[in-house]
Amino acid sequence: MSKIDSSLFNTQESTPDWDNDPCPLCGAALELRHGKHGAFIGCVSYPACDYLRPLKVIEHDQDIEKVLEGSECPRCGHQLALKKGRFGLFIGCTHYPDCDHIADINDQGQAEPLCPVCNKGQLVARTSRYGKRFYACNHYPDCRFVLNDKPVDERCPDCGFAILIERKGQLHCPKKGCGYQK
Repeated sequence: MSKIDSSLFNTQESTPDWDNDPCPLCGAALELRHGKHGAFIGCVSYPACDYLRPLKVIEHDQDIEKVLEGSECPRCGHQLALKKGRFGLFIGCTHYPDCDHIADINDQGQAEPLCPVCNKGQLVARTSRYGKRFYACNHYPDCRFVLNDKPVDERCPDCGFAILIERKGQLHCPKKGCGYQK
């Protein structure tokens, strides 16, 4: 029979650095706690004292997928990078958190057409809470015009509607009753 090494179960040598620190708010002890977002350090006298801090320091550079060479942040002039966040990929400044500029990865800088209903706003790409892409007037809530397909700045030759939409590689007129498709 093999002998078990008792040093594996000795916790005196590997105590965490926060274990001996008192709570900075009330002076009570700190303990390891668990919540829906993971482990954290909290005060033992909770709810009288609500001090808490994350268990590990959050590194902002770990979300960078790729630095975009030759790109420049419009706010601070540093390089832009392709980053991964909780809602997927996006383009952001490498100088975060000092500069919080972000851009949508699907926005390639092309100008969207004017809204055909109010003729004041532009149709901008938006993402629903379910991740579906749609296009809406940027003068919402004054104008509530919405499209599910990508707008094209071309007038319908049949009915004269100000825009067409691109669906499955074909152009269609979004106006009800007009069956134009190209």
